[in-house]
Amino acid sequence: MVKKKKRRSTSNTRAARKGLRRSKTISSRRLSSEERQEVELVMDELGHLRPKNREDCRTADRPCPFVSCKHHLYLDVNPRTGSIKLNFPDLEVWELTETCALDVAERGGMTLEEVGELMNLTRERIRQVEAVGLEKLRDSYDD
Repeated sequence: MVKKKKRRSTSNTRAARKGLRRSKTISSRRLSSEERQEVELVMDELGHLRPKNREDCRTADRPCPFVSCKHHLYLDVNPRTGSIKLNFPDLEVWELTETCALDVAERGGMTLEEVGELMNLTRERIRQVEAVGLEKLRDSYDD
């Protein structure tokens, strides 16, 4: 039997070069009820500190501590399944160079490589997401 040599994917080689690990997804089913209650308790206690609008957010501390914000780059929550995707599993929030997608968008154009580094994704994946987004915009414009 001939063994095929495993080929390392682009994202793995990129991660090895830059010392980053791939994102990690945690299913909501894996969270215990105590962990869910703890999250709700913290959200209730700190919710009043969270910026209410973009102007409040602009003047807030950086790096942004509010990882539950939908514009925060540290994690993503799937609204359909409730799963949590940690974009930077090896870093803490305060170790990120950028934490808010809105801050990045206000800076203006970036290359696919720069966006890939920022999001811990490959340039090709960023290109694919961009293509899907542009297609959605075209479809909504045609309606």
